[in-house]
Amino acid sequence: MTIKIIEKTAETINISDLIDSVKTNPRIIECGAIFSFEGIVRGKEADKNTTKMDLTTPDLKETENELQDIVKDIQDKHGVVEIAVVHYIGKFSPGDPLFLAVVAGAHRHETKAALNDVIERVKYELDFKKEEHTDDGTNIIMSGG
Repeated sequence: MTIKIIEKTAETINISDLIDSVKTNPRIIECGAIFSFEGIVRGKEADKNTTKMDLTTPDLKETENELQDIVKDIQDKHGVVEIAVVHYIGKFSPGDPLFLAVVAGAHRHETKAALNDVIERVKYELDFKKEEHTDDGTNIIMSGG
């Protein structure tokens, strides 16, 4: 199981790497679905253009432990076989990947629900600080933003 929060410059893992890692689980033969999500930096919205973004967490190890707890809880709740998650921190440009998640399960319904839970819980429960540098200045968004 791959569960990591890593500096963007420290290691490069892409969504295909995570899918491949999930497929190494010996229980993959029980699966009929793999769902993936890649969250990227949005550069353009109706009211602003983001030119770069900084994403930090005050305690990387603690945040990674909380991520592991979230993943375990979701795996137990939905009965899926495997969940892999990578969340990057550091300096980003529009289009850069920030958050990768892959879930493998027996059926599409619980697998898709588990992926949705991973996405929402990571966004709202982990302690991240996002600084968006836009044409109009810098916006600071704390967890859940």
